[in-house]
Amino acid sequence: MRERIEKALDKVRPMLAADGGNVELVDVTSDGVVKLKLKGSCGCCPMSSMTLKMGIERILRQEVPEIKEVVAL
Repeated sequence: MRERIEKALDKVRPMLAADGGNVELVDVTSDGVVKLKLKGSCGCCPMSSMTLKMGIERILRQEVPEIKEVVAL
């Protein structure tokens, strides 16, 4: 599952990079929780929680339906 998540994140990264940011996959728990770290300007952006839930999580759940939740560290 981790490889599929990384592949899906590769689809998101260009959008984040356009604003000076990136995302790092930190962990995937056995119960389907994906732990990510937003980096660069995304890490301190006031809209980062919306980017995480409405953008990254939506795309990840489309690509990897087993995911239950995406959280930021």
